[in-house]
Amino acid sequence: MSGGDPIGDERVVAVLDRAAWGVNPILDLASVDPFGIKARTFLPPVEGGSALDRVLDGVAWLLDLAEVPGTAAWERAGDERRASWWLTRLGTLNTMVVAFPGVLGPVAKRLPLQDLLGFANQTLVLVAVARELGVTDRTAQVELLASVLCGREIDARTLLADTAERVDDQPAGWRPFAAIGGLWSTARTVRAIPDELHRRPQPIRVFRVLGHVPLVGAIAGYLGERGALFDAAVQGKRWIDGHTVRTAVAGQGVHGITTV
Repeated sequence: MSGGDPIGDERVVAVLDRAAWGVNPILDLASVDPFGIKARTFLPPVEGGSALDRVLDGVAWLLDLAEVPGTAAWERAGDERRASWWLTRLGTLNTMVVAFPGVLGPVAKRLPLQDLLGFANQTLVLVAVARELGVTDRTAQVELLASVLCGREIDARTLLADTAERVDDQPAGWRPFAAIGGLWSTARTVRAIPDELHRRPQPIRVFRVLGHVPLVGAIAGYLGERGALFDAAVQGKRWIDGHTVRTAVAGQGVHGITTV
């Protein structure tokens, strides 16, 4: 650790590893189908079914239309489209939460909440996008997060080898609103590295300035954070293209980040 780096790579990698450990099971929950509704998207509508069947088929149709993970439409989608789904769907939902402190105007700027939530949101989406592009190894995900969010090019495998108690992956149990809960749990994890939060891709200056205006600050915050999130995703895609970190089952072509 250098004198100009009060935290050090070891601490940053340990925290990001913990964050990735928590994020992956949350993302897995998106494909869970506890009530069997998504399974209906793989079958024709029930002929002469009950009113309940018609309702469930209607819900299944909407889920399929939205290409929710676990549906037939999701299975047909390519990895680029799946990566874009996380960016536009999960990213949009969580960015609303990230931007909310903007209603307080200048008061919010005295609190680290928006940077904390913004860092957590970018962590969630980067891991989600990386998984769809074939980066399923947690160590590689940590290196990606360190590069894009902290500007640190590190060898996570070496640094984590010195960690006595690295948490192992665990299966996730189904629960509603997992994405929003994941944003807060990730924020609690990454607050252990406060000096790194401002290093993430940031909203452009005009939105940061408007963020000082009460009420209007929430709208400016949303637009700014959405742009910053797309910037983080593009940087993540560029990092993946420059590293041999995809799994054997992933496509080997060049994939872009697009909106759907």
